[in-house]
Amino acid sequence: MSFFAILLALLIEQVRPLARNNPIHAGLRAWALSVSRNFDAGRPHHGWVAWTLAVAVPAIAVQAVYALLFWGIGWPAAVLWSVAVLYITLGFRQFSHHFTGIRDALEEGDEYRARELLAQWQQVEVADLPRSEVVRHVVEYSVLAAHRHVFGVLAWFSVLAVFGLGPAGAVFYRMAEFVSRYWKYKDHTRSQPASFSLQRAAAQAWTVIDWLPARMTALCFAVVGSFEEAIDGWRFHVQHFPNDNDGVILAATSGAIGMRLGGEALRASYAPSTVEGFPIEAGDGASTPGREPEVSHLRSVVGLVWRSVVVWMVLLALLTLARLLG
Repeated sequence: MSFFAILLALLIEQVRPLARNNPIHAGLRAWALSVSRNFDAGRPHHGWVAWTLAVAVPAIAVQAVYALLFWGIGWPAAVLWSVAVLYITLGFRQFSHHFTGIRDALEEGDEYRARELLAQWQQVEVADLPRSEVVRHVVEYSVLAAHRHVFGVLAWFSVLAVFGLGPAGAVFYRMAEFVSRYWKYKDHTRSQPASFSLQRAAAQAWTVIDWLPARMTALCFAVVGSFEEAIDGWRFHVQHFPNDNDGVILAATSGAIGMRLGGEALRASYAPSTVEGFPIEAGDGASTPGREPEVSHLRSVVGLVWRSVVVWMVLLALLTLARLLG
């Protein structure tokens, strides 16, 4: 059932992508804000209580509906529910419009427009970046977005579905990623700022939750790209990036497509919180080996990601077939 649910969700999302300002995502933002406002008292255990409520309650609610449909109506209804949940949590079209707009601007030679779109997407200052750095930023942000919106969701959904937990894994993963980013953003804007304890709990939990999916994504990129170079990048160049999990993905991507990544790119996204002592490593500022970033690399990244999706779907299809025949 997992294979068919994922396939249908991806197809529907390509035909009719979820609107950016949809009520479901707005409701989840309101939920995260409400939890932090009511349970974030500033102490470490309060941070973990707030994080658990924000992430676990939506996942449990989704699983409860799945169980009711499965046992009350039958597995077709449960599959349709899984498709609906995956449609909300999984998909390229939730971020690909940013990538496409910047790529088109660069191919047309409109670097000012490309920098403007990149700044709007990631809220970073890119006015003085040369063309190669703009490309490098776009590649890094896009690869990480593909991981968080597609491959990480696939990993958690597929693993928990084996244990009969339906789409709860997809919601759990996306909520963990969302609150770690949302509460940090709220603190930077000083609009309902989250405490240091809450941000730290969310960051630590996200690091653990994304540890295995990040390495699965890196391995998949290695398989569909230049394998030896990707593995070498994974082994020797992770330290160039300010986050270990993201570093694994980006170092493998660099080797897989033969492009230089790292350096000052992503630095703004990992800038330390204004709360003193926020635990984010800075990276060593060096770059991975490879060619200077060029616009043609953007198409290489698209091919890398789509080949990885095909590998995922083939594996899920084989597992589904084996289960049906066994």
